[in-house]
Amino acid sequence: MRSETTHDRVLEFMAKLGRGVKGAGRIYLTGGASAVLFGWRSATMDIDLQADPEPLGFFEALPDIKEALDINLELASPADFIPQLPGWQDRSVFIGRYGSVDFYHYDFYSQALAKLERYHDRDLLDVKAMLERGFIKKGRLLELFETIKPKLIRYPSISPSAFADRVLQFTTNGGNAENQ
Repeated sequence: MRSETTHDRVLEFMAKLGRGVKGAGRIYLTGGASAVLFGWRSATMDIDLQADPEPLGFFEALPDIKEALDINLELASPADFIPQLPGWQDRSVFIGRYGSVDFYHYDFYSQALAKLERYHDRDLLDVKAMLERGFIKKGRLLELFETIKPKLIRYPSISPSAFADRVLQFTTNGGNAENQ
């Protein structure tokens, strides 16, 4: 079992990946990596990431970095679980450039909706932290949910009505996870 990933390990991962690839690209961090970098969690079990566009040598660099840092890496993003939100790349928050790779926090609205769909206790705390820090606004979250609602039919594991209820509940109760 690998150790938990801290703020410093996420930064070290970005630096090593920036040095380890052979070309330019973008890496979007999501989930626990965002929470750790912004400090509302001290550690995460893994670094969830998506490359788009993928830097040359991306997949080749990952195993060595994973072993050197003793971390878990998951190629995952909110778009693996819910329909992709329009404009997600424009809302993604720039973290920094390491080598020729630009790192971003994956769009917080996409992260929030994916977490509300999954609806674990830690996910609700993460969405509340996003709201408290001003990364998301309740009205806009609801609007963006409405844009993907017709596409939910392509995700048979999702109950559109339960998902809609969770989003509505979160956006109307002030983001208080304990009241959900």
